[in-house]
Amino acid sequence: MRRPVLFALIAVAVVLAIVAAVLFVRYRKVSTDYTNMRLAEETARVGYSEAFNAITEIQDSLNAIAIGDTTVQMLSTGAQSELKVTEAVRRQALDRVNVLNASLKRNKAKLLKLEASLRKSGVKVASLEKMIVTLKQTMIEKEAIVAQLSGQVDSLRTSVTGLTTEVRQGQETILARDQSIEEKRRELATIYYIVGSKKELSTLGFIVAKGGVLGMGKTVEATGRYTESYFTSMDTDQETIIPTSAPKVQVVSAQSPASYELKAVGGQMELHILDAKEFRKVKHVLLMTK
Repeated sequence: MRRPVLFALIAVAVVLAIVAAVLFVRYRKVSTDYTNMRLAEETARVGYSEAFNAITEIQDSLNAIAIGDTTVQMLSTGAQSELKVTEAVRRQALDRVNVLNASLKRNKAKLLKLEASLRKSGVKVASLEKMIVTLKQTMIEKEAIVAQLSGQVDSLRTSVTGLTTEVRQGQETILARDQSIEEKRRELATIYYIVGSKKELSTLGFIVAKGGVLGMGKTVEATGRYTESYFTSMDTDQETIIPTSAPKVQVVSAQSPASYELKAVGGQMELHILDAKEFRKVKHVLLMTK
């Protein structure tokens, strides 16, 4: 009776050992699967968190591109009120558009990288996918805004060019007007004088002796026929003294006596203009030395 019992015990022990081995193998497998599951969950959680943060960062950056952007407001205001826009303002607007364009390019690159990373990691979450779809739509809208800005900057370029032309034309007009006014002033203010002896002035045909008896008592008069090159011009708005090198001179031309006076200075006679407006009514001044 003992031997059958012994065989039975041995059989039970073998069965128990096999069961124990099977259970151990299953435990190891379950433990490994659990560990892998926890690792996968952690990886998914980290991936989701990183993806969410990346989406939030891109969205925040895109939110900076809005209709309320100060550049858009400035451009819109300028266009609506037809304000004069300087080159500096246009350059500032252009720089702003370039910044927005660069921001869009960076965000598109981030979005592409994010999608590739999610595909590679196998993370598929409906909420993330929906956020990415929304992000793509927002990207399209922001590109439209930046395109609108670029168009307005082009309009600014035209406005600045037109303004520059207008300013240049205005400056040219003012310069031409000032030159015309100056020429007219100089024309009105300029007299022409000559200082010479009776013989010299007579030889030139500028004076003539009239009247008298037997060559005596003749008076000298201006003929009014002058050769301009013998005269010296003088702007009476700038100068009021005609110098001579003679101790005595006579004004032969028809200037009003009240408009000038003759003064001896250092033994030489000078003509001092007292009333320039009256004096220059007669443009040619003939001073005859004695």
